[in-house]
Amino acid sequence: MYTYEARKFALPTLDGISEKSVEEHISLYQGYVKNFNTISGKLVEYAADTEKNAHALSELIRRKSFEFDGMRLHEYYFEQFEGGAQAPDADSELSKAFKAEYHDYFQEYFKAIGNMRGPGWAILYYDTVAKQFQAGFVGEQHQGHFATLPIILALDVWEHAFLLDYGALGKTKYIDAFFKNLNWGVVEKRFTGVLA
Repeated sequence: MYTYEARKFALPTLDGISEKSVEEHISLYQGYVKNFNTISGKLVEYAADTEKNAHALSELIRRKSFEFDGMRLHEYYFEQFEGGAQAPDADSELSKAFKAEYHDYFQEYFKAIGNMRGPGWAILYYDTVAKQFQAGFVGEQHQGHFATLPIILALDVWEHAFLLDYGALGKTKYIDAFFKNLNWGVVEKRFTGVLA
């Protein structure tokens, strides 16, 4: 059985997102990795007697995708800060696609998704069949995804991402800080990888 390891991220000091907040957030991510590995091991153990362990198995199976998606989405999230803030390249394929589909309002649109009431994730996907973006809000990180679509941009808007720095009502300020620190080069690379 494969054992996942928590990734190490080379994160700069972020403007508007404190080191303490990042430290706590990384710990949460590491917990997802640990929990996924634990569940995977327990499933093998409990499968030895599926009748006796039917309830435990069903709960673990339900929980497994929550832990996995928590792990993977945080990897998308944190790597977007690596290398430091970088403005979008106006000549990139991503900028051209944004211009064609969103005209000049992509950030406003995506921020509005992130600011929806409740915790979750604002995620931008790309559908290679329709040749268009799909942006959505995933309230439970293991439900509500656009199945099979690659992730281009992931914004964590669970309270743990902003509570320490901005309080319970500080989501908007946190989202502004997220975009201020975003390395668009990482996002552009994801997009060109999808187009290849």
